[in-house]
Amino acid sequence: MVEYKQIILVRHDLDLPKGKLAAQVGHACVEAVLRSDKAIVKSWRDEGMKKIVLKVKDLKEMKKYMQLAKDADIVTALITDAGKTVVSPGTETCCALGPADEVDLDSITGELKML
Repeated sequence: MVEYKQIILVRHDLDLPKGKLAAQVGHACVEAVLRSDKAIVKSWRDEGMKKIVLKVKDLKEMKKYMQLAKDADIVTALITDAGKTVVSPGTETCCALGPADEVDLDSITGELKML
């Protein structure tokens, strides 16, 4: 049986305040769900909506993992900040991968550390 989870990658180099980081992660989670297959979302919800937040060192590393997910046909959502608070307009802060099969996600992001 497939088990689903969602991964959110956060740029560690931005050193976002906790509240800003939480808001950006929330944006990524919601956007990815809105882009996802309804049957996958339903199964994921029924399983408890597992989410894991991982850190990447910078934009280049985040985009690398995002591309690997896209290549594996996993839904992604890149969040670009409006720049009204702590970062410049257009700063890409984080991205969500999935919800998707956790085995597939682990094969892509398994070596990354939790935030």
